[in-house]
Amino acid sequence: DSIWRNRDQFLQGREEIKAFLTKKWATEGDYALKKHYFCHSDSKIAVTFQYEYRSNTDGQWYRAYGNEHWTFDSQGKMKTRNASINDVPISDCERAITSKDRSERFEDGTFLRDGAHMSED
Repeated sequence: DSIWRNRDQFLQGREEIKAFLTKKWATEGDYALKKHYFCHSDSKIAVTFQYEYRSNTDGQWYRAYGNEHWTFDSQGKMKTRNASINDVPISDCERAITSKDRSERFEDGTFLRDGAHMSED
């Protein structure tokens, strides 16, 4: 029986989590994710990430920044997921994850220092 926190939502059990993910996938289009491993122990993993998506409601692009911590039970099933995520509206030309000419920002970590908007001057 997994327990999740995603932003301001608290979910418990497979059915609640499946309903949450179904809704998320229906509203966040053209999803692109970049995760960076942070640390782990025997039953825990922590990552930092950002992802970009287009709202299927109004077409607005967003970049989401966050940290995620997972714990697992003895059978390897996810026991808890704790995600802190902030969304920032971006324009189409500010997308970085799907653009090959901006991929180096992720390799050297500068995307974490560039702030919410990544403009090319």
